[in-house]
Parts: sequence; C-alpha cells; structure tokens
Amino acid sequence: MRPSFLHISFRHSLPTALSMAMIATCLSLTAQTMPDTSTAPAVPVSLDSCRTMAMANNKQLRMQAERIRVAGYQKKEAFAAYLPQIDFAGGYMHNSKDINILSADQHLPIMNFDGKGYAFDLVTNPMTGLPLVVDGKPVPKQVAYLPKSAMSFDMSNVFFGAVTLTQPIFMGGKIVAMNKITGYAEELARSMHENGAQDVIYAVDAAYWQVVSLNAKKKLAVSYVALLDTLHRNVQAMIDQGVATRSDLLTVDVKLNAANVDLVKVDNGLSLSRMALAQICGLPVNTELTLKDEYAPQADEAPIATTYNMADVYSRRHDLQALRLGIKIADQQSHIAMSSMLPTAALVGSYTVSNPNMNYGFEKKFGGSWHIGGVIRIPLWHWGGNYNKYRAARTEANIMRLHLEDAKEMVDLQVSQAAYKAREAMKTYDMTRSNLAKADENLRQAQLGFKAGVQTTDNVMEAQTAWLKANSENIDAEIDVCLCRVYLSKVLGTLEYPRN
Repeated sequence: MRPSFLHISFRHSLPTALSMAMIATCLSLTAQTMPDTSTAPAVPVSLDSCRTMAMANNKQLRMQAERIRVAGYQKKEAFAAYLPQIDFAGGYMHNSKDINILSADQHLPIMNFDGKGYAFDLVTNPMTGLPLVVDGKPVPKQVAYLPKSAMSFDMSNVFFGAVTLTQPIFMGGKIVAMNKITGYAEELARSMHENGAQDVIYAVDAAYWQVVSLNAKKKLAVSYVALLDTLHRNVQAMIDQGVATRSDLLTVDVKLNAANVDLVKVDNGLSLSRMALAQICGLPVNTELTLKDEYAPQADEAPIATTYNMADVYSRRHDLQALRLGIKIADQQSHIAMSSMLPTAALVGSYTVSNPNMNYGFEKKFGGSWHIGGVIRIPLWHWGGNYNKYRAARTEANIMRLHLEDAKEMVDLQVSQAAYKAREAMKTYDMTRSNLAKADENLRQAQLGFKAGVQTTDNVMEAQTAWLKANSENIDAEIDVCLCRVYLSKVLGTLEYPRN
C-alpha cells in the first residue's frame, strides 16, 4: 500500500509548512555542528545502487544474518548428541583423620583340625576338665595377634580422577526431534532474513521515489513562480499603459507570494526526503544524493495482471514459509514431550584412578580400573504430568496451523487490494496525462488571448492554476504507479533485490 506521506500537495496548510521548515532548520544546525565526512556522489545514483547500499548497511538485516549463523551452530550442537560424550573429572581431598578399621589391637582365636572338623583349642580347668571361662567367654590356647596399626590407612591426601564415555542408545526420539528442530530453525532464520530484506527494499523504493516526486514538484513550483512572475511584469506594463488596474496586480502578487511559499515548502520537504533516503542507505544524513530518475521519472506502462496463481504466491511468500516452519517445529516439540513418556537407554564406560588406591590395600600410589555398563530409565507413573505436557504441545501445533490459514486469507486480501490499486494507478496515470495535454493547451490559449486583450488576468491565473494542478497530479500518478508495482511485487513474492 502506498504510504500517505509520499505526496505533498501545494495546498498544505501554513502550520504544516512551518513545522517542516523548523525540522529542516534543526537538522541543518545539527549537521553544521558535526564534521562533514560526506561527499556528493560524482555520478547519479540508480535505484539498484540505493538498494545495494541499504542491504549492505541495514543493521536489522545484519542481525538477522547473525541469527542464521547462530541457528547453524545450534544445528551442529544438536547433531553432536548422536555421538559419544567423553568427559574427565578429577579432584583432591584432604582429610583430617585417617581410616581405622579396628578400634584397638585384636586377638583372634585359632581353630585346629581334630580329625572330624575344625574346632577351637580351648584352655581347660585341670580340676574339672571343662573350658576355662573368663568374663563369660572361653579362653583359647592360641590366638593370632592383629595390631590396630595394620588396619589403619593414611587418607590425609586423596587424589582421584575418572574418564567417562556415555553413548546414548535410545532417548525416546528426543535427539532426532532436536536435530529436526534446529534444521527448521535455520530455515526459519533464512526466511525471516529474506522477509526483512523485502521490507528494506520497499522502504528504499518509497524513499527513492519520494525524492524523485518532490524534485519534480520543486521544478514545477519554480516554473509556476516563473509564470506568475512573467504575468506580474505584463500586468505592471499594462498598468503603466493604463489598460489594467492596481487590483489586478495585487491579485497576481497574492498568487505569486503563495507560489513562493509552496516553493519553500516543497524545497524543505525535498531536503528532508534526501536525508531519509541517505539514512536508509546507511549514509550520513547530510550526504547529497543525486538520483538517476530525479530528472526523468518513467512509469512502467506494462498491463497489470487480473488473476494470480495463489498456490505459487503462498510458496513464494517468506512470511508464510516462516509459519510453515513454525508448524514443523511445534510438531517436533510434541515429539520431545512424548519422549518423556518413553524408556531411555545409554551405554556408559569409564576408567577411574585414585591415590591411595584400593586395588592394593590403600597403597600410596595411583591405581585404577575400567568399568562398563548400561543405564535404562522407564517412566512408570507421573500422575498424567508428561501426558498433559504432550497434549499441550499438540495444541500449540494446532494453533500454528490456524495461524497459517488466517495468514493465507490475509495474503489473499493483500494481493487483491495491491492488484486493484496498481490497476487504478495505471488508469489515473493515463487520465492525468490526458489532462496534462489539455491543461498545456488551455494555458497556451489563455496566454495568447491575454496578449490579444480578449482574456483577463483572472482567466490567465485560472489557466495557470489548472496547469499546476494537472502537472502535480501527473507527477503523483507517475510515482504512484512505480510504488504500486513495487508493493504488488512484494505481496506476490516476486520482488527482486541484490543478495549478498
């Protein structure tokens, strides 16, 4: 759709003109306080050159390009989940006390073989021949002495480490879903970049043609002032000859002053439009851009199509492609939610080392061993939490599908409106060209009649006003055709632009 600020009429109110003049003054004062780092281009700049500069310098597009790189890194990160993970962990611990397995020295009774089996050899009472009992326990004849120090271990300084390998075998489909999501996310980032590029191109075209339009209107305003100035001199000469009145001259002066005000107004608007174009192109705002079409804008007169293959339009629209990718991502997120209800299995292997080590009785040197095994996890009962999580994810996917259908309907409306406005712009352009030819002839006849004395000053000024209006409307229509065609290409997904 054509932005409303693209056309500046010569009939704007005085407060609007004052506001634009104040803005232009503030911007010019700001530019004077800054070092002049810009230089005017030696050759006129084409529309394609402006598009290329805007694409290269637009910060939003550069950020979106970085998001594409981020998505690529995340895709590689997700693929790494298929591969075994190798980790190392190590540490040191200082203990304030040693490990003592025995609380004191121990005396262990010894068993002897008596021909039938093993039995303790006990001390007997010579009087009774019964085992001697002390403190309620029989006294053995022989004991093995086990000192406390033999079962004490120095654990004041402990070093340990482990290398672990983990290979996922089945994670409930979570790894597969994550890889698909990251792949779709990378495509989504590219689609958003393409969509943003089209927005930038349309903004460049709008600013470019606005400068062209205002420059044409400035030239038109200069021509109108020149016409009124010539009329002023002719009326003054007639007053000197006594064939005109002072009232006729005052009427011309009022028109001339109004034309000069309009000239200042359009000149200020042109300066502001050049600043806006320079900013969009990534140049300093005080850069003086001379445009190729500035002195000879040409409207494309090719006919506007009346029907379109909407299936092709849907496939070309990057915003719809982003929604389709969003649906795929939502589907995979539901698979991730389902994986929480499925069993998971992984293979685990490790090599652990410690000092002191338990392989040789807490010997004060490094020693280690291999370990290998498997881990399986089976969800049994979570009170419906995982299932409801899955249902929520499926509902989100359905919402995305409805969003896509709604967007398609809006695209249908967009295309219909853009095509209608483009056709109406062509019709208006044809009519304004016809009106312009008639206005030129009307002005010529009025000037000839005025010189012959059969036309009044009012007749000439009416013809000049009609000529001004016809030219202004023709400029508006010509620029409108260009913008409507660009917008139609944008909504159809056929807008061409430079790709880096």
